[in-house]
Amino acid sequence: MYPPSHAESATSHSQARKPTLAAKLVLAPVNRYYFDHNATTPVTAEVLEAMLPAFTQNFGNASSIHHFGQAARQHLDTARKQVADMLGASPDEIVFTSGGTESDNLAILGASAGGHLLTTTIEHPAVLQTAGRLAGWSCVNVGATGVVDPDDIRRALKPNTSLISVMHANNELGTIQPIEEIVKLGIPVHSDGVQALGKIPVNVRDLGVALYSISGHKIGAPKGIGALYVRKGAKLNARQFGGRHERERRAGTENVPGAIALARAMQSHFETEHLRDRLEQAVLKSIPDTHVNAAGSPRIPNTTNIRFDGIDSDALLIALDLKGFAVSSGAACSSGAPEPSHVLLAIGLTREQARSSIRFSLGRGNTIEQVDALVEALAASVAHLRKLSPAYV
Repeated sequence: MYPPSHAESATSHSQARKPTLAAKLVLAPVNRYYFDHNATTPVTAEVLEAMLPAFTQNFGNASSIHHFGQAARQHLDTARKQVADMLGASPDEIVFTSGGTESDNLAILGASAGGHLLTTTIEHPAVLQTAGRLAGWSCVNVGATGVVDPDDIRRALKPNTSLISVMHANNELGTIQPIEEIVKLGIPVHSDGVQALGKIPVNVRDLGVALYSISGHKIGAPKGIGALYVRKGAKLNARQFGGRHERERRAGTENVPGAIALARAMQSHFETEHLRDRLEQAVLKSIPDTHVNAAGSPRIPNTTNIRFDGIDSDALLIALDLKGFAVSSGAACSSGAPEPSHVLLAIGLTREQARSSIRFSLGRGNTIEQVDALVEALAASVAHLRKLSPAYV
């Protein structure tokens, strides 16, 4: 490194003697509150404790025949049975995957069998973008309720419809879809249950679905683990090759720590409906020109999507983040997209209304005090942004 010049040295000494403006500022620490649990969740202490031995003691490859491999296999089989029991399934109907996206891909590409796929306009991109790779598929609109009408599904069926894919609970609105009624139409049904698991009771036998996708990181397990329920007798062609793992349905060395974590996370439940309701009521009461999207529809208890007229949702998101509150303006996988949420457009919102909506998703760790602090921050941020907004009169 070259020695500093005389001028540089003088500047350096001068700066050392005279603190900069930034050095003079004393910034108050910001408390951080997380209201984006539909995007991901922290790994819980009990899940971490359950999975740690699989990294250090029971680390073997579950496909190996020696002691280390068979010990890992035993833990994998136990986790599979636990996941199956909690879903109302049999262990041999559970395929471990890397998460919800892979489960959706495997279900749609593996079970559509070259026929027509029917889905809805509010599905997750993991479903819609996968459907777009098929030769024949179509969507059913949902309308302002955010809930698909089974009769619309029935009317959209074609003679060669081989699979219907309808999510159990929407990730942005929280609306619960009538899966049991759709199953009665007699076509195999796949349901993306990523946002339903852990928030409402899920029993795949009662639902009647042929395939059901779940993900671990939405319920307190780490990222990188999920599962696909495949009903016994349902046709599913593998989409990943290189081994005979998962009964030849999904090749790849099994993620034993992840499977243990998923099974343990599925045993926990955190009640959030009272917090969600408190948040909605306080926002509607204290902030004018606000609306809960799909308010009258059945919804999972942790999710609310609120529209703030005259506000750009990204500006509000940033304002809240500066105050210490993490929220979302849509699906995490679509953040940064220039287009407004396809889900909000599908329920009839204008582009401006969609861009003024924020999703709040609560979970373990949120408290009444945090909700009240969030409402206070919202009221101040919305009032400030509206003063600057030409769209709000």
